Amino acid sequence: MAQETSSSLKTTPLIDIHKEYRGKLVPFAGWKMPIQFQGVIKEHQCVRDGVGIFDVSHMGEIEIQGPSAKSLIQKLITNDIDSIQDNQALYTLMCLENGGVVDDLLVHRFSEDDYFLCVNAANTEKDLQWILKNSGSFDATIRNNSQDTSQLALQGKHSEALLQKLCDASLSEIRYYHFKKAKIHNFTGIIARTGYTGEDGFEIYLDGGDAEIVLRAILEVGKEFNLQPIGLGARDTLRMEMGYALYGNEINEESKPLEAGLGWVIKLDKQDFIGQAALRKQKDMGSSRKLIGVRLLDRGVPRPHYRVLKNGTLIGELTSGTFSPSLNTGIGLCYVSPEYAEPGTKLEVEIRKLSVPAEVVKLPFIPTRVKKD
Repeated sequence: MAQETSSSLKTTPLIDIHKEYRGKLVPFAGWKMPIQFQGVIKEHQCVRDGVGIFDVSHMGEIEIQGPSAKSLIQKLITNDIDSIQDNQALYTLMCLENGGVVDDLLVHRFSEDDYFLCVNAANTEKDLQWILKNSGSFDATIRNNSQDTSQLALQGKHSEALLQKLCDASLSEIRYYHFKKAKIHNFTGIIARTGYTGEDGFEIYLDGGDAEIVLRAILEVGKEFNLQPIGLGARDTLRMEMGYALYGNEINEESKPLEAGLGWVIKLDKQDFIGQAALRKQKDMGSSRKLIGVRLLDRGVPRPHYRVLKNGTLIGELTSGTFSPSLNTGIGLCYVSPEYAEPGTKLEVEIRKLSVPAEVVKLPFIPTRVKKD
């Protein structure tokens, strides 16, 4: 694989602000992105205790419009698009015919014939080609708006109070997994009450040309809330504590989503969708392994691909691993056979040739605080 050079990396419209705040910029999914500003643990605690803001403009946005837009999306996704109304979002998967995961994504519905998908940065082009490949018989227009769209994630318990000072819409009326078009600091955008941290918060979609002015306004108002910019390092530790799957780690084109605990976004009884027969067969046959949470009982920081043992015998390897600032210990995600998946089961994680004692815990590692109805 060719090495990514600094000059070949894409940058978001917020790169100047990252540099001003002394963000440590690293290659990520073809982009130059801030991995941290003040340090991962400080930034993690900032979101858990108050409010933080992320530049997630590297994420992809794909628009699907037209008389057959809804039917096309229903064919592409595992969840049921009929379950949402206008101004509502849906978490779902797109799968291959064999049940492997093309991507996990959010579908936002403006109307019966107007939607946009938020997809993973590394998968944007792949997803676009997959959608186009399967759109032949549908009367729908598909556009990749990623290049022109910036996305900010404002996360933490003070996010509503902070954003309300800059927004003309009543944010308390936006329920979890709902969104609305609104003016933010006099610029039109979309505000969605979603997130990837387990805290209450919003994703803000803006025209790329407006993003820097809006972020500066948010940072200025945010001073009274001790708002801090947050890098991708803390984004990963925050999602890990919630046990959220990360594409490329827990799920990919070879994985089985039912084993990842994602059966709740797979509606096998809806009309025909890509991968339906394979997923139904997977469910009928039962899972040979299961995604579990592992918590270290001694010191150490687990990392992806570290070996997981039971009484010295290899039973799996971590798909994700990190230090949890909230729990002050190492945590990880791992696929194991069901016999080792019961919470309380004692295991070991091999860290630098040392077997560190660990136990299986029920996910999420800490309770969610999203604002559900």
